[in-house]
Amino acid sequence: MMIGETFSHGLSGVLANKLRSALTVLGILIGVAAVIVLIAVGNGSSQAVAASIQKLGTNAILVQHGSFRFGGFGGGNASSVQRDLTIDDAQAILSSTNAPDVQAVAPVKQDQGVSCTWNGNSYSTNLTGTWPSYFQISNYPVSQGTYFTNADVVSGARSIVIGQTVVTQVYGTHNPIGTTLNCGGTPFQVVGVLGAKGSSGFTDLDDVAIAPLTTVQHNLTGYGSLGSIAVEATSADSATAAQNEIYTILDGRHATSAASRDYSVINQSSILSTSQSTNQVFTVLLGAVAAISLLVGGIGITNIMLVSVTERTREIGIRKAIGANRRTILSQFLVEATLLSVVGGVAGVVIGLLVSRFQIAGVQPVILPVSVAGAFLVSVAIGLFFGSYPANRAASLRPIEALRHE
Repeated sequence: MMIGETFSHGLSGVLANKLRSALTVLGILIGVAAVIVLIAVGNGSSQAVAASIQKLGTNAILVQHGSFRFGGFGGGNASSVQRDLTIDDAQAILSSTNAPDVQAVAPVKQDQGVSCTWNGNSYSTNLTGTWPSYFQISNYPVSQGTYFTNADVVSGARSIVIGQTVVTQVYGTHNPIGTTLNCGGTPFQVVGVLGAKGSSGFTDLDDVAIAPLTTVQHNLTGYGSLGSIAVEATSADSATAAQNEIYTILDGRHATSAASRDYSVINQSSILSTSQSTNQVFTVLLGAVAAISLLVGGIGITNIMLVSVTERTREIGIRKAIGANRRTILSQFLVEATLLSVVGGVAGVVIGLLVSRFQIAGVQPVILPVSVAGAFLVSVAIGLFFGSYPANRAASLRPIEALRHE
């Protein structure tokens, strides 16, 4: 029998029971669409987390006062006598001799919930006192004006750089450069506005005000311990080496060890690597769960084809009696099963691509082309695999027994 004739018979068999065929196609459609959408959600979530971390700087390392613990991990017991983080600690880390993999350092002192007022408009934000290198470490570019300088830190100048959220809340559409912004009772001159960075998780990265460390300490926070020290490694690849150098320096200065540290070091590069690995596992699990629905769709094909063989037993007997061979019957039923899976696969791809255009649970799905191609090819393979048993059963019927079937 010619290929065209085999295809024609297979198509006729599918169209003979439209509702049954449509329900079978629906099973494959749901499976394919689920695989595409869930993998896209996992991929989108992974990229969103990576983007959030990259906004903070992939070379960035944060040294914080106190031991850090998460899920029972954190480097042992904290020292019974905890030492403060100081300017001297920051300067020791900056030493090229002791820390060749460290590129920049900035001590950080924050005053939270500081009310900043201009022309009757007021907004509470976190005021950060630091060095100019903080802007480089934290990946904060300016969109207007400029940064304050090291000379401003030395002289205690009342200069301030503010984020886009502060500009919107206090100034609206007015240009803030050169104005006097009163923060916590201290007048600051706005010298720069930071470029918009958006949010990182639940943190608004644009809700910031940054001033010279000496000015903030003298007028607002006092000269107590630093809240943290921001460090930049020479590259993302050298971040782990820089982290180890920081441990060595601060352990020596604080008389601590890995089991008794009174500070914690958070490596953004390590966090990024860990989050990417976790999200890859998460994406694979989502794909595996979605693949189960494809398997169920394949079982549906087997079921529907077995019913079709039973209903058409007498037809098979007649065709064999007039000369149709085993290969012809086998091909016909394989074509029917494959048609159902191909139509379901195409429809599933279309639905999956459409659904992935919308946010799901706050995540913007990002399509992986390989998942689209893979889901479609698997759907076709499922049609061939799950349709082979009913097709083989039909082809194995003996003509005389098939003709006697009622």
